[in-house]
Amino acid sequence: MSLWRKANNLWSSGIQFVVTKLIQLYADCDDLDSSRKLFDVFPKPNVFAWTAILGFFSRNGMYEDCLENYGLMKSQGVSEDHLVFPEVMKACAQLTWLDGGMWVHGDSALQLFGGLKLEGIKPDVITFNMLMDAYFRMGLCDEASKVFEQIEAPDIISWTTLISGYSRAGKYATCLIIFKDMVNGGGIFPDVDSLSLILVSCRHLPALMCGKAIHGYGIKTQQPGGRFYRSAGPDLMTMYARCDSFHYARTVFALMDRSHVVAWNTMILAFVESESRDLALECFGCFESSQDMKRVGVHADALTFTSVLSACHHSGLVEEGIELFESMTGEYGFVPTMEHYSCVVNMLARVGRLEAPINFIHQMPLEPDKSVWGALLTACLDQQNVEVGKLAAEKLIQLEPGRAGHYVALYSIYAEAGRWDDAVKVRKEMEGRGSVKPSGQSWITIGN
Repeated sequence: MSLWRKANNLWSSGIQFVVTKLIQLYADCDDLDSSRKLFDVFPKPNVFAWTAILGFFSRNGMYEDCLENYGLMKSQGVSEDHLVFPEVMKACAQLTWLDGGMWVHGDSALQLFGGLKLEGIKPDVITFNMLMDAYFRMGLCDEASKVFEQIEAPDIISWTTLISGYSRAGKYATCLIIFKDMVNGGGIFPDVDSLSLILVSCRHLPALMCGKAIHGYGIKTQQPGGRFYRSAGPDLMTMYARCDSFHYARTVFALMDRSHVVAWNTMILAFVESESRDLALECFGCFESSQDMKRVGVHADALTFTSVLSACHHSGLVEEGIELFESMTGEYGFVPTMEHYSCVVNMLARVGRLEAPINFIHQMPLEPDKSVWGALLTACLDQQNVEVGKLAAEKLIQLEPGRAGHYVALYSIYAEAGRWDDAVKVRKEMEGRGSVKPSGQSWITIGN
């Protein structure tokens, strides 16, 4: 007889504690079937049994199931406690953005938090962290900050959640202020994750001196054995490259574990993003010729080829780029993805006549997506090629009929060519579909 059947027979003895523990055990071992069988024979599941089931759904990304079962729990008159709340809050936070841009589950999270307080249950730090994350996912940074202020003793996760939320919102200067408060007044020892987040902020601002300070702090405070460079090395390299400090970027690269392709990809991509494409190609050449890499069996992957193809495109090295693309399937035995095809179309379209990218698209084994047609349309706008631009725009409109930008691009092509009747037709079609071009926005940085 199986364990759950034996537990089912324990009801006659009133030993519900054992069954609850078994439900928790199976759920913690990710055995939902066994846990659910026991749960279903539970006459009146208590909050601990519900917590085990909800925790399973939350841990495994089954957020809709988590909220649905939470509703069932409430309908049966079972009140949540401080252990249930974090699991349900996580589901709410992950499902905030739904139909029509309404913050359905975000509102549910706030109602859940309010209900917890009404029942006299004091939220713990985990609950506050979850609520902060929900607010940030709704774009409510001020409200998230107010939640943080309610935490009596913020832990490292609290601080990291606060920094991460402002980073996702693009408020990088605020991230630096928060980090300073955490180190100086918060009594918290920053971990590698929080240091990496700050390096991202330094990269975007850019703030080279601050990035150097974080680098030095990481070396001084982190455990020996290269842990800092293993975890924060990619962000550190990218920060230095974005700040045009290539010497420091190379120094960090030399200190990283180069027996893995991640280090090489980070270095190549950092050079590409900082518009130093010649250095990106040089780095790829070193990667290819490195006997150490061949000895340990490290090979280029999809990101490597995407980065190098992008470098070839921006550097005007069409022949080298095509040769590299062809070597992917030949020499490397690698199956190109849509992103690689898009890079090649971009490369071919930007250097002159558009017959080459059209022929390339027709020969693709994959059905072209919006990135491919978008690359072609951009080239048509630059070269004022009406017929090819019309083809690319129509393909994009088929893929994304509600995207106003595709109509605007086609309208611009017709207008520049003096084909006003066609331009007016495009305008009317866009208005008929209810597509409206959003207003332009911009921002500037004043001072340092």
